[in-house]
Amino acid sequence: MASPAKKKTKSDKPGKGRKSGHARRTAAPAGRATPARAGAERDLMARLAQGAVVCAEGYVFELERRGYLQAGAFVPEVLFEHPEVVEQLHLDFVRAGSDVTQALTYYVHREKLRVIGREKDLVPMNRAALNIARRVARRTGTLFAGDLCNTNIYDPADKASLREVERIFAEQVGWAVEAGVDYFVAETIAWAGEALMALAAIRKYSKVPAVVTLGMHQEGLTREGLTPAEACRRLEGAGADVVGLNCHRGPATMMPLLKEIRAAVKCHVAALPVPYRTTPGQPSFMALTDPCCGDRRAFPVGLDPFVATRSEIFDFGREAYGLGIRYLGVCCGAGPHHIRALAESLGRHPPASRYSVDMSKHAYFGTDKKIRKIQTDYQDKA
Repeated sequence: MASPAKKKTKSDKPGKGRKSGHARRTAAPAGRATPARAGAERDLMARLAQGAVVCAEGYVFELERRGYLQAGAFVPEVLFEHPEVVEQLHLDFVRAGSDVTQALTYYVHREKLRVIGREKDLVPMNRAALNIARRVARRTGTLFAGDLCNTNIYDPADKASLREVERIFAEQVGWAVEAGVDYFVAETIAWAGEALMALAAIRKYSKVPAVVTLGMHQEGLTREGLTPAEACRRLEGAGADVVGLNCHRGPATMMPLLKEIRAAVKCHVAALPVPYRTTPGQPSFMALTDPCCGDRRAFPVGLDPFVATRSEIFDFGREAYGLGIRYLGVCCGAGPHHIRALAESLGRHPPASRYSVDMSKHAYFGTDKKIRKIQTDYQDKA
């Protein structure tokens, strides 16, 4: 395995922000630079010591919406077919306020490629994802993150499956270290035991920080029955630098679990919900059913009625940061507008904020003196 890239230092401080959406907006510091624009800081822990780090995740849903990825398999074959689309999506998220360019190696592991008959593309596809992300990260000054994810074969009672999981994590860590990642993310893992294996591979083959986030399904427990707080305690004890949750749960049903995790660990906490209105009765986005369609399961391509507003993502960012959670993002279903709302909740003004909503110039609802009265008088009928 190649040695990891050396770390550098600098920092980021969030300030008071502005509301994204149509209501409750307060002024943000105009032109305030985020770390992506402020310098060549490549030390995750130094950034977290100074303030929040925003990480855009969930690329596969956005690529599916754009017509470049198949829902179901969720394997990013687009890395070969349209690499320019992946690069532009990374740039779109950075422009919206992401401090991280995370390599699109989610589901680019041996098992998932075997399922779709493309295992021969394992090495070149991983390297393609890492090269694209590295190019964007170095160009924009964002952190370059390697990515590990759920293998879908972990079985604590099956020694053969455990050996294969270990192999999958080891080889993906190795390729990412060769590419020079600044840190690793191990994400969307429902088994605490599997998360610990991912962390062990990161610790064995690299010297960069590790963020480990669990994906909590309907039960609110890991697959082996641990509370998220207890699982995160174990991950912290095993050497994770940041622990927390990502995916599956929307802001409303992730927040109660995050509060328990924040109280249980001393290390930094990560919070990356999906941008959907999950409920106590249907706490994961896979569980959501649409009453307008015979109560059919909405996941994965019928989730449109449940999409969270930018204001809801803004409020989540404010609340999470207020709890002391510093590693923030949005997962599957996120578009750049959600990342912009999250960045603005921290008082930031990324380049995309130039086009944040301003209803003062609207034809009917505007308050600008240049808007004609015959139009504003009609606003109640518009």
